[in-house]
Amino acid sequence: MTVAPTKLHKQWSDAWGSALAAWSPYTRLKAPMLCTTSKDAAAAGLSGSFAMIRLVDQMVVIDLQQVVDLHIGDFAVEVLAHEIGHHVYAPASITDHTRSLARMLPALPTVNQHAPLIANLYTDLLINDRLMRSAGLRMAELMALVVRKGEGSSRLWRLYLRIYELLWGLEHGALTHARDRDDAIEVDARLAARLVRHYARHWLDGASRFAVLVLPYLIDQQDAAAGLQPLMDTRHAGVGGQPEGLTEMDQSELASLPFPGDDSEFEDATNAKEAATAAADKTRSKGSRGQARDPFQYGELLRLAGMKLDQQQAAIRYYAERARPYLVPFPTLPADQSSDPLPEGLDVWESGDPMESIDWRESLARSPVPIPGLTTVQRHFGSQPGFERSRKALDLDLYVDSSGSMPDPRAALSWPALAGAVICLSALRAGASVQVSLWSGHRQVTTTNGFVRSADEALRVLTGYYGGSTQFPLPTLRETHAQRVRLKRQTHILQVSDDGASTMFDTPDERGVAGWEVCAKALKQAGGGGTLALNIPANWTARRKEPNFAQSPYGWIWRAQEEQGWLVHPVATLADLLGFALAFTRRHYDPRSRQAE
Repeated sequence: MTVAPTKLHKQWSDAWGSALAAWSPYTRLKAPMLCTTSKDAAAAGLSGSFAMIRLVDQMVVIDLQQVVDLHIGDFAVEVLAHEIGHHVYAPASITDHTRSLARMLPALPTVNQHAPLIANLYTDLLINDRLMRSAGLRMAELMALVVRKGEGSSRLWRLYLRIYELLWGLEHGALTHARDRDDAIEVDARLAARLVRHYARHWLDGASRFAVLVLPYLIDQQDAAAGLQPLMDTRHAGVGGQPEGLTEMDQSELASLPFPGDDSEFEDATNAKEAATAAADKTRSKGSRGQARDPFQYGELLRLAGMKLDQQQAAIRYYAERARPYLVPFPTLPADQSSDPLPEGLDVWESGDPMESIDWRESLARSPVPIPGLTTVQRHFGSQPGFERSRKALDLDLYVDSSGSMPDPRAALSWPALAGAVICLSALRAGASVQVSLWSGHRQVTTTNGFVRSADEALRVLTGYYGGSTQFPLPTLRETHAQRVRLKRQTHILQVSDDGASTMFDTPDERGVAGWEVCAKALKQAGGGGTLALNIPANWTARRKEPNFAQSPYGWIWRAQEEQGWLVHPVATLADLLGFALAFTRRHYDPRSRQAE
């Protein structure tokens, strides 16, 4: 007899406590979202499956209409306990969810798009096996109903169900309904079952090995995932999340991938884990870092984890994370020195004033019978001003070259973008405002909406790209500081470029005013100095002996340094910009350096 989804709602709500207890009597999660229609489930982000998890808010979502269609209405505890397992066991967090995908990707060449499916199947095996053996739940019966529609659709489907048969001691064909044995599937299923049990406590370590084992099944058939879609309950698990520590690869991603059949892979798991932990501690003690991903790889990894990000949004997250270890510490606000409160006389206490402010000694001295508003008084206190001057961080006006000589920050690591991110985020942390301008050729300039306090706005401009010719945006520089003449906040102008920075000085603006004059006036109006961080040789001034030095790009830069006071910081390679960024932020935005002045 089919039960309506609305009638299942109470039954499934009541089963939530038992599902939590299947893991531990102390497990606590918010109540699940039980959708009575597939339309409501789709609005919550659930599609293609009857259940899902959201790691960002620790939510379980169930489509009761599909539950009815699959005839699994009586398996409320089993389904809910399975979804809880994704929250408390595998993957448990958005970072581990994404890291498991990262470990699988090297093992899935040419079929990376299937990594979310394989990660989902792997964690389901771990969870279902644990619930079957430790909690005694009816996972075999549930699995038989859920996968019935996909019967015989692919060899991966047969392999996956055969693994369950071996884990739970079921007869051959109990779930797969296969009459004939496939020797290849039988061998791989036994290896996979052994792997699931061996890595049950340290499931991340087995992720890449499981991917190696199922790779042939993904390559052999284009429809390898057929019949398994209803099991995809972690497909959108990462939506809205922010995984950390993924801009760099961990050692397991860089190591060779052994085949799961190697006997050495099945040594004692505890000893293996202790050895891995000791190796990681040794690596950290040496201060070494793993190989970094490029922005494109990072963005693809986030998208596989279920995060709906475009290339620009992924780049913003990438450079924010890469910059974070280099930021200056949060400043402590200097407090004014103060003394004890100074009593400065008496005021009348009236109705409506706080009762605790009445000075009873003085009030009763005036009259033994207190009369509110007439004989009641309160003490008036003054305060002594402090002596320390407040220090304000310089605002930052940053110009980053985005011409063809610079890399695209969204596709490959851009050192100018990373250096700019370190400087901007440090400035914001110190309390300053920043304006970021990305420029290339004529009328190719993108600028934040004035001086902002938003890290995302600054990074959105920094991670853009033009790749055109080279012409500095003089109108932007002119108008920026023409509007800030009367402001008390001093601003530092910073240009990150190469010898193309000379277009600041050797070309006129759109009004015909020489760039030399525009820069001189802007530098004076800013009041906080100016720096040119340029990808030029360290001995660039040695070219002064050349005949046409004065009119060359280096000549204009040298004149700007000598006559206008611009600080020129040459870097031999773009990678050296990071060292410049660290020195610059320490000098201008590190509270420890500023307090020492």
